Amino acid sequence: MGTEVSVYLWSDDSESGRAALEAVFQEAERIDRLMSTYKDDSEISEINRKAATAPLLVGDELYELIRRSLEISVLTEGAFDITYESVGQHFDFRDRQRPDDATIALELENIDYRYLRMDDDARTVNFAQEGVRINLGGIAKGYVVERGIEIIRDSGLSNAIVTAGGDSRLLGDKRGRPWMVGIRDPREDGKVAISVPLADEAVSTSGDYERFFDEDGIRYHHIIQPSTGISAKSVHSATVFGPDAVTTDALSTSVFVMGVDKGLRMIAGLPDYESIVIDAEGRVFFSSGLEQPAVPPSE
Repeated sequence: MGTEVSVYLWSDDSESGRAALEAVFQEAERIDRLMSTYKDDSEISEINRKAATAPLLVGDELYELIRRSLEISVLTEGAFDITYESVGQHFDFRDRQRPDDATIALELENIDYRYLRMDDDARTVNFAQEGVRINLGGIAKGYVVERGIEIIRDSGLSNAIVTAGGDSRLLGDKRGRPWMVGIRDPREDGKVAISVPLADEAVSTSGDYERFFDEDGIRYHHIIQPSTGISAKSVHSATVFGPDAVTTDALSTSVFVMGVDKGLRMIAGLPDYESIVIDAEGRVFFSSGLEQPAVPPSE
């Protein structure tokens, strides 16, 4: 899905440790084959081609992740919306290409999570109109790291971290010490803005520095605001912590789109989740239940 997956784990037996590593990477590749819009033969690509024509039978795994996506859409009042792909498909950040205003206006008619119709009995997905497309990039990487940790835990290991892009899932601690998870400075590559001690937790960061290009002083990036069809601009990064990486992945995207005030109010209503947001002016905001972590000293 256009990102790198990394795994760190501790094992007293090198052979079983390497077997667990390989199993995690194989699982990541399997999920990629299922859910990547970059692959024409993936199941999600088939949905995008056929679901507007008739209800399409979908495998249980993908069906449930689409369902979870829609639940987050309802929770966030549409700030998280996998139909953003109707506009998102026209961006190419490597080639610095973006849709023109006419294309955005046309494709906005196809962005609405309520255009997804799901039949639980038949296990089918149907689009309400032609032109609707979906992309699970805002939730599937969280699913990858959550599944990776499940595999490692089932292997009998108790200390690991699996990361995919801005999403990480921690198993236990770092052998007696907390993991120090760094939130990068959105405008200084390689610099950490905030470090947070964590153990047995999921953490996801959505930032405007992941896939982007700058043009005439404007940053165009991959986090599309569903209501406008253009890159959300009120914050530079949004980080969410919680017990489940699938949810933190979707919520970090949601908070980024919603902005500081609305996003943190939404997080305040979720007792198991916390957030740190860096706004477009570089100011740092913390959700109400989170103690301010230490800021690394300047070198």
